[in-house]
Amino acid sequence: MMNLMQLVRQYCATLLILSALSLGLVACKSVTTNDTVDYKSSGAVRGPNLSYPPDLITAQADRRYIVQDGSATMSEYNAAVKKSVQTRKNVMTGIPGMRIARDGERRWLVIEKPAPELYPQIKDFWQENGFLLVIDSPSTGIMETDWAENRARISQDFIRSAIGGALDSLYDTGERDKYKTRLEVSKPGETEVYITQRGAIEKCTTDNSGACISTIWTSRPNDPELEAAFLARLMERLGMTQEQAKAQVAAPLGPKTPKARLVQEGVNTAHIEMAAGFDRAWRDTGLALDRSNFTVEDRNRANGVYYVRYVNPKDLGDTKGFFTNLFSSKDDSSLKAKKYLVVVKAAGDNASSIYVQDADGKPENTAAGLQLLTLLTEQMVR
Repeated sequence: MMNLMQLVRQYCATLLILSALSLGLVACKSVTTNDTVDYKSSGAVRGPNLSYPPDLITAQADRRYIVQDGSATMSEYNAAVKKSVQTRKNVMTGIPGMRIARDGERRWLVIEKPAPELYPQIKDFWQENGFLLVIDSPSTGIMETDWAENRARISQDFIRSAIGGALDSLYDTGERDKYKTRLEVSKPGETEVYITQRGAIEKCTTDNSGACISTIWTSRPNDPELEAAFLARLMERLGMTQEQAKAQVAAPLGPKTPKARLVQEGVNTAHIEMAAGFDRAWRDTGLALDRSNFTVEDRNRANGVYYVRYVNPKDLGDTKGFFTNLFSSKDDSSLKAKKYLVVVKAAGDNASSIYVQDADGKPENTAAGLQLLTLLTEQMVR
């Protein structure tokens, strides 16, 4: 009996020591985790963090990617190593001419590099930050993430830190975000990168007594600060220091001035007037489309046309809210989407007009067309 009791005590003592060590390790982790964004997508696999400091260059190139045969000489091998290191150095030292541009409360990134070269780097950036891509279109320069939860919003108190990831799934913020990235070629060798965020929040439906009987997902306002946070992270990923990126993003914004107004000419006949030239109107229209429930399939800047798909929540026949469909495994929203043309036309040096046409290029003088213009106007004046 004594031997059995001694074994039990030793076992308990070992468990206590292991628990203490685990708590210490978790506590150390919680102290160093102080970021404001830490997303988790269902099934997402993070890649390696490639955002190295510009001066951290590995002296020895990875020999796995150097093909050698019996005829290779040492001088050829050394030349291959030197070329590999120089290539990595060029990637890690960043991109010259990278800067934040702004118009009122809107920010975007201007990079002196062709869009085809930037696209794979930005795609890797989103995957490294814990996102899955549901739209990945190099030909149009558009990518969109799946809905994900920002785990940084969960309070990291002592008890939560102690249990760590074991009960992680029991904690939920009740909020989801998704991000759309659009690469726009402003001029040869220069690319504009726009990041827009959409949010959803889980709300209770109550009975007559006020008790929560079920929950539904509904839209929540766009968060420009989350967009700014990821612009800063992307600048770091492309080689800028953290201090430089944060300084550019934190620079004072310009005044917020409504530049668009809806002009209704008949029952369902309308267009948007903007006190801005074509370039500014084209940019604001693109941002408004990104932040709304539109999918941009293609665009032709020379003709001022965005080719879009739009899902009207009423067409889904969902009485519990549009976002319920977005998180379900059987999402038939793409089957309900209709195609439209959003046309931007210059009306002078400091004036532009925006129209909605059907898939055949005819004026969409219907209730749906008026609804689309109303949604775009609301986004433009925010």
